[in-house]
Amino acid sequence: MASSDCTPSIPPAETQPGKDKQATEPPEVQLPKLSAEDFRVYNRLAVMMEAYHNHFRHTWSMLYKAASSGSRPAGLSIRQYLNAGLQLSRQLTMHHTIEEQYVFPELATRMPIFGDHDQLINQHHEIHEGLVRMEDYLKACLHGDKELRMEELKLVMDSFGDVLWTHLDLEVKQLQADSMRRYWSKAEIMGMNW
Repeated sequence: MASSDCTPSIPPAETQPGKDKQATEPPEVQLPKLSAEDFRVYNRLAVMMEAYHNHFRHTWSMLYKAASSGSRPAGLSIRQYLNAGLQLSRQLTMHHTIEEQYVFPELATRMPIFGDHDQLINQHHEIHEGLVRMEDYLKACLHGDKELRMEELKLVMDSFGDVLWTHLDLEVKQLQADSMRRYWSKAEIMGMNW
C-alpha cells in the first residue's frame, strides 16, 4: 500500500457530528512524500485546469499586447481581432459556469476556498463584470456602433486583468497535489470526472 493511500479522508461536513454544512479546514500535518505515480494522481486536476487557463492566458496576452501597442497582430483583421476577444469572453464565461455548477460544489464540501461566498467565486463575479464590459465594447465595434480604439479596449481590460490573472494562478494552486491530498483520497480524486 502506497503511503498516500493512508492519507485520511475527511468526511463531508454534513456527516461530521456537530458540524453544519460548511467545509472545514483539515489540521495542518506533515504529510509523507508522494511517489511520482501518486503525485500524478493528486495533481491531475491542476494539470487539466492549467491547460484551460494557459489557453485563456495566451488569448488574453495577444489581445492585451495589441491593445497596449495600438496595433493588431500581423495577419489578423479587425473583425478577427474583435471575434477573438468575444470568443475569449464566451469561453471564460462558459468555463466559470461549469466550475460553479459542477466542480466547485463538490470541492467546497471539504475545501472552503471553493465555497459560494469565498475568494474564487468572488473573483468569478469581478471577472464576469469585466468580461461584460469588454464584450459590450467589442460588440459595439463589431457592429459599427463604435470605432475600435485600442487605448479604450486596454482600459477595459485593465479594469479586471489583475483579478483574472490572480484567479487563474490561485485556482490551479488550490488543485495542486499538496493541497488536494489534504482533503481527498486518491480514489476520490480519480472519481472526479468533470
